[in-house]
Amino acid sequence: MATKFSRLACGNLGGALSRQRHAQAECRTLLAEQLDAIRAAGTWKSERIITSKQAVGIDVQGSKGKILNFCANNYLGLSSHPEVIAAGKAALDEYGAGLSSVRFICGTQVIHKELEARISEFHGREDTILYASCFDANAGLFEVLLSPDDAVFSDELNHASIIDGIRLCKAKKFRYKHRDMQDLDQKLTEAQSCRTRLIVTDGVFSMDGNVAPLPQICELADKHNALVFVDECHATGFFGKTGRGTEEFFGFPNTRVDIINSTLGKALGGAAGGYTTGSKELVALLRQRARPYLFSNSLPPPVVACANKVMELLLKDSSLVRDVQANTSRFRTSMTDAGFIIAGDDHPICPVMLGDARLAAQFADLMLERGIYVVGFSYPVVPVGKARIRVQISAAHTTDDIDRTVAAFTAVGRQLGVID
Repeated sequence: MATKFSRLACGNLGGALSRQRHAQAECRTLLAEQLDAIRAAGTWKSERIITSKQAVGIDVQGSKGKILNFCANNYLGLSSHPEVIAAGKAALDEYGAGLSSVRFICGTQVIHKELEARISEFHGREDTILYASCFDANAGLFEVLLSPDDAVFSDELNHASIIDGIRLCKAKKFRYKHRDMQDLDQKLTEAQSCRTRLIVTDGVFSMDGNVAPLPQICELADKHNALVFVDECHATGFFGKTGRGTEEFFGFPNTRVDIINSTLGKALGGAAGGYTTGSKELVALLRQRARPYLFSNSLPPPVVACANKVMELLLKDSSLVRDVQANTSRFRTSMTDAGFIIAGDDHPICPVMLGDARLAAQFADLMLERGIYVVGFSYPVVPVGKARIRVQISAAHTTDDIDRTVAAFTAVGRQLGVID
């Protein structure tokens, strides 16, 4: 009997394994078809391997000598700043590699509270809450803040993390045309019966380098009794006169926007982490209910210490902000004079518009051969027919770096028939 049962069990197991292998084979085929389609469309995104620390000059696997880096979010050049690195090393010795816990259990250290206080001071807000990333900050906010009685209005080109975060909430959802205030006004009018109305926008749109029309957004917010949320990932630390972001760029007091989300992973050290800063009541509620905060380990001490040091530097001196602004102006002017189309506003994100995905990829490869690291962007990161090379300027670039890069763009542009 036992032998018969064993044979039946083995037979059932064999059948299950056969079905599993069949399902896996079908899945592999479907995945391979999608991958082949990406390659055929010319939109395959390869990852180049960097064998050095993040800096203006980097080592790239397969290339000889230092490569000039013009595609990092290292806007202030602080990701490898000696004082920032030293702060991270010291924190590793004093506070350890990580907390092995979430914040409310046993994952909050004094340095976390210090960083939150510094960020609040920098933005002129009442309180701040840290997350593992700004993606998490955007995932945690809307579900907590908005109910089915509320409405949210999102620019159609907002970052993917904002889109995903809004999907999690139960509010009525409106998507307005990119920077179209007439469309936003109309949609706000449609939602007059809603309890809370929240306008949501990137401060600077990362693919195009253009800036949200914040003055007009705030006028509509006043007209319709709405709140304003701004994602400042591509503004915090370096945009505006002293790096306070989009509010400062437009000359607003740093209390006009109701809620700001931003990142520590770009200008503020380049490691990881994000945050929400705003009213003390909002931050207190997020600590109680935001799922990415409650169910994710707290930021590692070295990351916190690096960001703390960056905030300390920025609160003392804004000279790096002036450097990145000067470099941006030099690059944009020189590239336009050379015949290139540069999208966006006066921002360190400088998209060199090429249109064709294959052309963008080929252009980037030829730039690497000339010692310049840039990356071609194509669908689905940007719309079909809007492929570009997104150049990003840093305060750490020298004028020689800028001029050398413009010269390389000009040579490759002529080679490929992009410019005369």
